[in-house]
Amino acid sequence: MEQVVRVSIGRKILGHFEKTLIAGLLILVPVVATYLILRLVFNFLDGILQPGVEALWGTRLPGVGLGILIILIYLSGLVGITFLGKQLIKVGQGMLLRIPLIGVVYSASRQLIESFSGRGTTGFKRVVAIEYPRPSTWTIGFLTGMITDENGKSLGIVYIPTAPTPNSGWVAILSAQDIYDTDLSVPAAMRLVLSGGILAPPQIRKRLLVP
Repeated sequence: MEQVVRVSIGRKILGHFEKTLIAGLLILVPVVATYLILRLVFNFLDGILQPGVEALWGTRLPGVGLGILIILIYLSGLVGITFLGKQLIKVGQGMLLRIPLIGVVYSASRQLIESFSGRGTTGFKRVVAIEYPRPSTWTIGFLTGMITDENGKSLGIVYIPTAPTPNSGWVAILSAQDIYDTDLSVPAAMRLVLSGGILAPPQIRKRLLVP
């Protein structure tokens, strides 16, 4: 009896330790990722601006990159929320789209970001599931379009994201009868992928795809 109690207590302690570690990861990982990205941008700007600052004032000013970064973020947001700013952005985007090669890369990148955010008029419309890498093993994907083959058979284009960086996924073209619709929204599926499955809903319903 005493041994059973000890085992039960040990399992509770282990369970508490595991849940606490997961909670800590959910708090720290986004913070660390944000810090690393901002640090990269800060170092980049600082490296460009410091030589000019030293030539102008004859001394090195720590934090110039951070200051410029904050100003750039603020100005970008300020421009983006004004009517005139939106028009200027549209003009700038139009100019970029007309440049060979750069236009293709920019267009694809913008549509991918808009699809992930759920704001785009094209992109990820439905969250689907396919049996991969083997039967009875399900993988979440985003249906991006429907096409037909040379025999008129309906095919679905599915973007398969990878965790925890969904932008490094891959594209699969599958028979419509091998694709299953789910009741997941795009934001819910993104949370599932970004968290590595930690932020999963209690239930996912699926049904055969109806093109």
